[in-house]
Amino acid sequence: MKSNLAPLGPKADKDTVRRSNLSLVLRAVREEGAGGATRAGVAARVGLTRAAVSSLVEQLLGIGFLTESGKTFSGQAGRPGTTLEVARSGPAGLGVEINIDYVSVCVVDLAGTDRVRLTEHLDNRGAPPAQVLARAAGIAARTLESAREQRLRPVAAALALPGLVSGGTVRQAPNLGWNRVPAEELFAAAFAAARPGHEALAVRAENEANLAALAELWFGGLDPIRSFLHLTGEIGVGGALVVDGELLRGAHGFAGEIGHVVVEAEGPRCRCGSRGCLEQYAGQAALLRAAGIEESGGGAVAELERRARAGDERTVAALSRAGRMLGRVLSGAVNLLDPDAVVLGGIYRNLMPWLSPAVDAELTGRVVSGLWSPGNGRLRASSAAGDAARGAAALVMTEVLADPVAYAGHAAGRPARPGEPARRRTGTGPSVHGG
Repeated sequence: MKSNLAPLGPKADKDTVRRSNLSLVLRAVREEGAGGATRAGVAARVGLTRAAVSSLVEQLLGIGFLTESGKTFSGQAGRPGTTLEVARSGPAGLGVEINIDYVSVCVVDLAGTDRVRLTEHLDNRGAPPAQVLARAAGIAARTLESAREQRLRPVAAALALPGLVSGGTVRQAPNLGWNRVPAEELFAAAFAAARPGHEALAVRAENEANLAALAELWFGGLDPIRSFLHLTGEIGVGGALVVDGELLRGAHGFAGEIGHVVVEAEGPRCRCGSRGCLEQYAGQAALLRAAGIEESGGGAVAELERRARAGDERTVAALSRAGRMLGRVLSGAVNLLDPDAVVLGGIYRNLMPWLSPAVDAELTGRVVSGLWSPGNGRLRASSAAGDAARGAAALVMTEVLADPVAYAGHAAGRPARPGEPARRRTGTGPSVHGG
C-alpha cells in the first residue's frame, strides 16, 4: 500500500544530537539580541542542563561563533555569569539581488545585521544573461573587500532573481528576457574569475519576491503575524505567500507569480506572452506611462512620488487605478488563501498613501470573510528592512545557524579541517528571526 507520509530518516547518533544542540544554543543566544544571554538563561530556555549548555557554549566560543564579556548578577548566591553574544566577525551571508534596473549586494552577519551594502543602477534589460551575471559578480567581489575589512567571511552566496527559478536555473524572467538561464553556474564562474586565488563559494538562486518576503518576516517587525501575502512592486509585480512562518512554494517552486494574474482578458500584451496581466496596470512601467513620466532615468519613480505629493491629477488617477487593479487581484488571493495581512513592498511602499484607499476599498467589498475593512491594519507597507538582497544573505545564514560545525573553518578564517564536514548547499532552513 502506497503512503504519502514523508520517509523516515536515519536514527540520530550522538554526533547528530550534539550538532542539533549546538544549533539550538546558538540560536537561543542570538535571539536574546544585544542584551546578551547567560548559560543559565539559555539552559532554562532550551530545556538542557546547565552542564550540557556550558559544554556546548565552550565549543561555540572555541570555533568563534560566540563571544563573552562582562558579568551578570542575579542577586542570588553563586558566581556571576558571563554575558554571551553571537560573534560580530566570522561567517556571513552574501546576498545578490539582480533586478531590471539595478544590482544590490549585501553582507549579513550572524546576528542578521546588514553590515555591508553596495547598490548600482544598471539597465539589465536586453543584456546577455552572462554579462548581467558577470556585472553582478564584480559588484559582489568589491563588496567582499569591505566585508574583509570587518573580518567577515561570507560562506555562500544567494542570488535574488525576478522570474521563475528552479534548480539553479531561471526558467523564465520575462522582464529581463531570460529563458532557461543557468544562473547559479554562470554567476559562480564569473565570481571565481573576479576573485582569483580565493576559495570558491557555493551559490544558490531564488525568486526575489520570495526573498523579500522572508526579509520582511525575519526583520520587518511583523510579529505576531506569521501568515501574509507579500507583493513587491518593481518593473514587474512579484508575489510570495508566507504561511505560519514558511514560504508556500507550490508543487514546482513557482507559486506567487501574482503579477501575471489576468485582470482584463483583452488587455495589453504582457512580456510573458499573455494579455491583461496585473503588472500591465500596476507595474512600475505601467504607472509611469499612465502618469506621463518618461521611464528612462534613475529618478522616474521619485518623480512619480513627487507629483503625487503635489496632488497632480493625472498621477493621482494613475495610482488610484493601479490600486483598484491590485485590490481586485488581492481580494481573490485573500479569499483563496486567507492570510493575516497583505504587505506591499518595493516601489509600493512609498506610494501607499495613494494606492491604499483603492486597494482597501476593493478588499473590503470583495473579501467574503468580512475581516477586511479600511484602516484595520491588515493592509500595510513593507519595512525598509524587507528587501530581497538582505533576505538572500540571511537565507545563507539560516544554514550556518542550523549546523554551525559545518562552517567552523570560516569563523577561524580557514577551510574546514580534516574531519570537519564540508559546507552544505544553502537551503531554507530554520528561520533566522524566530529560530
